[in-house]
Parts: sequence; structure tokens; C-alpha cells
Amino acid sequence: MKNKPYIRCLGVSKTYYKGKSTVTPLNALDLEIDPGEFLALMGPSGSGKTTLLNLIAGIDNPTTGELWVGETPLHKLSPPELTRWRAGHCGYVFQLYHLVPILTAWENVELPLLLDRSLSAADRRRKVASALSLVGLDDRGDHRPSELSGGQEQRVAIARAIVANPKLIVADEPTGDLDRQSATQILALLSRLCSEHGKTIVMVTHDPRAAGAANRILHLEKGQLVTEPEAVLTH
Repeated sequence: MKNKPYIRCLGVSKTYYKGKSTVTPLNALDLEIDPGEFLALMGPSGSGKTTLLNLIAGIDNPTTGELWVGETPLHKLSPPELTRWRAGHCGYVFQLYHLVPILTAWENVELPLLLDRSLSAADRRRKVASALSLVGLDDRGDHRPSELSGGQEQRVAIARAIVANPKLIVADEPTGDLDRQSATQILALLSRLCSEHGKTIVMVTHDPRAAGAANRILHLEKGQLVTEPEAVLTH
């Protein structure tokens, strides 16, 4: 029996209003993503990839349509409710890492946990240590971003994204600023988070090589999914 989709987009559109003009990067999009799936979204600039990613991550609301993650109707949540939901359910990985330069790797990873007042200092230490270990940076916790390579910075960013143990990870061009070797390591880490830890991953990329790490590739153009080509990959 097929699993119930973890993410469901039903007629999702997003329109931005700029003075008297409008921009609609997503238009009546339908999409289902299974739990534990690694999905790559590809398409030209302006096709709606990052807009879709931000909606799935609870950063913004759709203008019309329904968007469900698990049993949560994100389209019905207010901005403060989305913020609370995102803190516990979604980790975001950015192309340019977005680490705080004056903080150590440990402190950067700990940041999301400071929002949860129910956690003790000991709980935070345990979670940060576990996240840094998972990304292979046990020995870099006291290093600041300027003392790390690009690949190490991105691994710190991934540790920060998973430290609260969310089921969902969204990644916007996570290898776009890395050399090939570092990119390969990051993609292998994302694949392991999916296959071994059951994370659902949605990744935007322009790089076919990066997309090849995913279980499925979908293409967007002008705010809609393109039926051809679509690739389903098995590992």
C-alpha cells in the first residue's frame, strides 16, 4: 500500500503585488511528496522553485490553494503560527550558509534551540554534540566560520538545520557555492539523512549532477510542473 504523502500542494498559487502590477511565480500547482523522499526541483530562474521551497518551509503562505505538511494545513496558519511550526518541523539549508560570523560552529548550531525554553542547558549540549557528530565536525565546534572551509561551513549549516530533529529539510542550492569535492560530500550527507534518518528533503538546484543525488527530479517552468522531462532515480 502506498504511503500517504507527507507534503501535499493542492492548487497552490502565489502572487506578489508590486504597485499596480502582479507577479505570480506559482500558478495552481499540485504536488505530492512522500515521507522520507529526497526530491530535487529544477528549472530556469524565475520558474518558482524558491517560492515553492519557501511555502513548503512555512516561510510564506500561498495566495490560493492548500498546502499540507503532515497533518498541518500551512495555508491556514498565521505568520506567528508558521514561525512556531517551522521551529519544530523544518530545517532550512541555504546556498551561502547564513552562519553568524562572530559565533563558533557550536554556537551557530545551538541557535535554534535557544527558542525552546523547555530545553535545559544539558539538553542543548547533547543535541548540538549529536548534530555536529552526525555531520562529521565533532572537532570543529570551537571554530568560527572564518576558520572553516566552505564545505565545513555548509556542514555546520546542515547541523543547525537538523539540531531540533525536524522531519523536513529544505535546501536552496546547497552546493552552489562549493567545489566539486565539497559538493559531493554535502550531497552524500543529505542522502544519508534521508536514507538512514528518515528525513524528507526538498532541494532546489540548477546542477544536474546535484539533482542526481535525489530519488526524484521534477522540473518547473513558469510556476507549473512540467510533465516532461521527469526523472525517477533509484539508488
